[in-house]
Order: sequence, then structure tokens, then C-alpha cells
Amino acid sequence: MNDPRFRLAEEADLAALVRLRDDAARWMLAQGVTGQWRPGQLGEDHFRGAMASGEVWLAEADGRVAGAWELWWEDEDAWGPQPPVAGYVHRLMVDRGNARPGTGRFLLRAAERRIAAAGRAFVRLDRLAGNARLNAYYLDAGYRVVGHKAGKPQPGGAPKSFTLLEKACGPAVAAE
Repeated sequence: MNDPRFRLAEEADLAALVRLRDDAARWMLAQGVTGQWRPGQLGEDHFRGAMASGEVWLAEADGRVAGAWELWWEDEDAWGPQPPVAGYVHRLMVDRGNARPGTGRFLLRAAERRIAAAGRAFVRLDRLAGNARLNAYYLDAGYRVVGHKAGKPQPGGAPKSFTLLEKACGPAVAAE
């Protein structure tokens, strides 16, 4: 399989994004990760809104969707009002049936490069508090815990508590 190529998602990609998110939710549940994502929780309207207010990126390899992520330029629900110094990665998703091992990290690095290329100094994300496996994944990728947010509103669900993580980025990351 070739390395994924990245492009901005379009209206025609909405069904693929919903399928990818639902498949990722089913995979999490099969791994014993409950309380984070549920199949059917986010539909096309969610991704349409994310495309209108930020960026939704698709990764394709060998003509098939390998993964996707949302990139926001602000996230007041989690981080409060902030100066424009960061990009916020949400819904990093990998198609476990089509993607090779390491694709998630490959997608994360692409998001980091996009944020650095926009001149932002930090990549920020949040993860469900108590998800030790995901915490280890992001710490291993160079992120550090910088805070916690209780009661963060959730699309299609009740508010939840999250751990806030951050990683510095800059010209070296953008050039990779």
C-alpha cells in the first residue's frame, strides 16, 4: 500500500466520513473503550458543519479512504478563549480495514504539518479523561498533558470530561 495522500473533504465525501466515524466507534467498543464514540452519533450534518467552520482532511491510499481528521482553528468549548496560536485536531480516524499499521501517526503528523504551515505554534487536542490507551498514544507522539476540562459539550451526546494535550510545532515540523 502506498502512503496516503491528503486532500480537503468535499460534500461528496460526507457518507464516507460518517462510515469512517461509525467504523472507528465500533472498533473502540470492540477494544473495550466505552463512553467515547458511539456508532450513529454523528451524521453528515456534523461533517458538513466541520467543513464550513474549519477543515476536514481525508487521507486516501490506493484509491480508498484510509483515514480522516478535523482541524479547527479555535476550540473555546475545551480551551476557552485563546489567542490564534494553535490548531485543534479532532476526530482522528483510521479505516482499520484498509489502512496499514502506523496510519494514525502518519495522519497526526500531516495535521501537525498543516498547523505549522499556517504559522501556528501549537497543536492541541483533547481526549476522553480516563482513556489510558489513548493517553499513552499521544504522549508517545510527543504531546504533553496541559489541563483538564470537565463538562465539555459533545455533538450528539451528553457533556464529558476531557484531558487537554498540546505539542509545540513550528518551521521544522512544517518542512518535514
